[in-house]
Amino acid sequence: MKAAVEVHRLAYRYGRSAILQDLSFTVAAGAFFIILGPNGSGKTTLMKILAGHLRPRRGRVRILGRNIRGYSRRQLACRMAYLPQLVHLDFPMSVRDLVLMGRSPHLGMLGLERQEDHRLAQNAMRYTNVLHLADRRMDQLSGGEQQRVLIARAICQQPQIILLDEPTAALDLAHQVAVMDLMERLKHDKSITVVMISHDVNLAAMYADRLLLLKDGGILGLGPPGEVLHHERLEKAYGCPVLVTESPLGGYLRITPVPRRFLKQPPEAHTPDPP
Repeated sequence: MKAAVEVHRLAYRYGRSAILQDLSFTVAAGAFFIILGPNGSGKTTLMKILAGHLRPRRGRVRILGRNIRGYSRRQLACRMAYLPQLVHLDFPMSVRDLVLMGRSPHLGMLGLERQEDHRLAQNAMRYTNVLHLADRRMDQLSGGEQQRVLIARAICQQPQIILLDEPTAALDLAHQVAVMDLMERLKHDKSITVVMISHDVNLAAMYADRLLLLKDGGILGLGPPGEVLHHERLEKAYGCPVLVTESPLGGYLRITPVPRRFLKQPPEAHTPDPP
């Protein structure tokens, strides 16, 4: 199958600290690929490298069969949309205007939107169920609504790949599932490759085609969820005991962190009183 993203022996440092070490993996075109790992494992740094915002110290990244360094920023933005973890939205821009910003890489020298650009923005808002919010200001929306608008902007960009850094963070359960369902629809309806960072192992188990599990900047697991989400591997990654069972939904794994009070503790040593 054709590769959307290819990473070969990637390494990155902040000063003397090694953040990523010798990463090699491939994301197939049209796949839902989720990156997992504890805080500080290098997930966001990896995502910024894939988006072209950071240059690795060593290694190679290929996007759609071409070295990422061979793209201009505009060329890359025409093929790949990036939704970072933190997006500041405290400004009086309307939903419609923000979604239209997704057309920026495709506009001419004057930067003027055409009728086709407005049609694509309208379709993106309809697809993400935010069309009824088109004239509302972004700072008037809930967190879940804002996230769907940002995804609409990414769709309006007409990318072949979407990169998302924790898009479900700080959302309630209903909005988390809504975002994940939307990503799955993009994969099936539009053949868009989705590469996403997540801290929710259970959502990753249900939605991902393949998982990348990072630990201290290296690959601890790579493959289908059923292969990666082994309790010993997860305990090594996260440093806490977990229970891995089959989900009641069937065909998926369910990961439960085990509180300390449920662990069998060895009896305390007892020193007999002196006679």
